[in-house]
Amino acid sequence: MTTTTHRLKGVVIRASAGNYTVFHEGHEVLCTLRGNLKKELVMTESASRAPRVILAKRKRLTNPVAVGDTVWFHYTTSHQGVITEVEPRRSAVVRFIPRTKEVQVIVANIDLLLVVFSVLEPRLDPWQLDRFLVAAYANGLNPVIVANKCDLPIEAQTEHHLQVYARCGYEVWRLSATRGDGIADLRERLRGQIAAVCGPSGVGKSSILNALQPGLGLKVGQVGETTHKGRHTTTLAQLIRLGEDSWIADTPGMRNFELWAVDAETIWQAFAEIRPYLGECYFPDCQHDTEPDCAVKEAVEQGKVDRRRYESALLLAKEAQERQQAVWDR
Repeated sequence: MTTTTHRLKGVVIRASAGNYTVFHEGHEVLCTLRGNLKKELVMTESASRAPRVILAKRKRLTNPVAVGDTVWFHYTTSHQGVITEVEPRRSAVVRFIPRTKEVQVIVANIDLLLVVFSVLEPRLDPWQLDRFLVAAYANGLNPVIVANKCDLPIEAQTEHHLQVYARCGYEVWRLSATRGDGIADLRERLRGQIAAVCGPSGVGKSSILNALQPGLGLKVGQVGETTHKGRHTTTLAQLIRLGEDSWIADTPGMRNFELWAVDAETIWQAFAEIRPYLGECYFPDCQHDTEPDCAVKEAVEQGKVDRRRYESALLLAKEAQERQQAVWDR
């Protein structure tokens, strides 16, 4: 390959400290950004669902180019290049950094979001899982719940949570990355998809990726004995090729998923089992909390909606209202 200014199209598969690895026709090209491109790029809203969001002003991006972005570049040397354009994103998983008031795009342009939790070490946290599921809905992504470490004993409460999610219509996979249980079927499920892996640290995301792609050699961490929380082993997002038409993104471990720009109504809509009762309440502006004649609360009392899931939706909706009020008070 010779140096050329002819523009080529590729996909960003790794990003770190201003350097971007672009995949183009079977080759990896290390690229930087064109000097003034960073100032020109802005975050676009998901084209697939376009949720209503709470934005007082445009948030600054920490990474205007993210893993999964489709980009145009040209070679500057035989193995290096410069990115000159980024195509609009059809979807993006983002998180808000409260300390700096910035937005980080974790991964872009994905079709499927694998939300990985473990049944033990660390124990499945349904409240945190709900945050990931709401974020997937708000970003127009199809979530798949992956319960890893199923070779370990599954506590009755954890089994109950998994069954509730299945009854709510979520796709739930049970895996053991160490034994290989369910890996072949999951690999087939991912065929033709661009998927991302997210979830807390220590649940076995890297182990699953190593099992899906033998020889990958991602570093695997252990769970802290005191906190029972995982230690971060993935420090940067990367896109891994599983097959000719299959990609999967490994993302940095996150213990929290802040729904920084999702409003209360979108949060209620994200709970599929609650959705049929929205709009059936006596009061059109019902908050499904203390109001009388609330169809959602009646569904909970009748056992049609799981009480913990309802309480989770109520908590997330109140958080969204508090964020919105904070924006109005500025």
